[in-house]
Amino acid sequence: MKIALIHDWLVTLGGAEKVLEEIWNLYPSPIFTLFDGQIMPGKEVFSSFLQMMPGAFRHHRYYLPFFPWAIEKFKLQDFDVLLSSSHAVAKGIRTRKGQLHICYCHTPMRYAWDLEEQYTEDLDPIRRWGAKAILRYLRGWDLSATSRVDHFIANSNFVAQRIERIYKRKATVIYPPVSTEKFYLSENKEDYYITVSRLVPYKRIDLMIEAFKALPHRKLIVVGDGPEMNRLKKMAPSNVEMKGRQSDAAVASLLSRAKGFIFAAEEDFGIAPVEAEASGTPVIAYGKGGVLESVISGKTGVFFQDPTANSLVEAILRFETLSFDSKQIKDHAQQFGVDRFKREFQAFVEQKWEEFLT
Repeated sequence: MKIALIHDWLVTLGGAEKVLEEIWNLYPSPIFTLFDGQIMPGKEVFSSFLQMMPGAFRHHRYYLPFFPWAIEKFKLQDFDVLLSSSHAVAKGIRTRKGQLHICYCHTPMRYAWDLEEQYTEDLDPIRRWGAKAILRYLRGWDLSATSRVDHFIANSNFVAQRIERIYKRKATVIYPPVSTEKFYLSENKEDYYITVSRLVPYKRIDLMIEAFKALPHRKLIVVGDGPEMNRLKKMAPSNVEMKGRQSDAAVASLLSRAKGFIFAAEEDFGIAPVEAEASGTPVIAYGKGGVLESVISGKTGVFFQDPTANSLVEAILRFETLSFDSKQIKDHAQQFGVDRFKREFQAFVEQKWEEFLT
């Protein structure tokens, strides 16, 4: 097989990029992406013409209306197999007859399908009208682009259901790879809670901060950076520590010593809660989305049912009445490891290629 890898953009190293890296480890191949921030050194990466636009790297989302056009401009007719890693437009790569296209879908385009109101509510009427028009166009293009995909893989049952609802396509579930081997147990837990996250609105760090305002004798450590940093810093009380971006070693240490990990987003899968579990740290999570597939209520964590500070406060107080077995929590996390992902993903690709040839 002559393989090409397609990914939406390589700007930050998040969960989707970790999936791409493990796919590349299985199939070292050229990567085609809209924007290349050189976060994957040692790999052959080709970026789109948008890379050369003014301010493209820092403000790449401003070029959203041009994403479909840019991804379609790549000429990949010399490849046998296209493996796309997509949460936006990568799955819309143009294909030719005789090519096999397998898409690992992290989610259908969330801002176009499910989060339109959240992304446009703060805009003035004219910009709001323009944004909604762009999102309508993206939804139409997104639906038509699914015809270029031969097989979908979803990163959770939650996403597989969304793919079927929106695209009317079936998807095979292969959970993303979590580097569980990088995390470890600590003999003594310390008296703080932690979250590790990009600081963007849908992660709901603001909800956590509001909850800890009501719990002044409990400490929350927030690890991560993003466009919400300044706003969150201003609203954070003294018992919430905004640590910013930390090294992998520092994150592993903080996770292993934490009393509990807090996760307030409705996420497609959620790698961070599994990393916490791999550290033997129980999770307090909003009870929707992919986290329902990785956290076991009462054994590896607890859920809160409403996206409100009061609901989270109640969950924290309930959490503190329970006891958890760190070893059992870590053992549970192993089923989401890298080796399992590689084995399942490779078996899927090889099977579909063999079927394609017959």
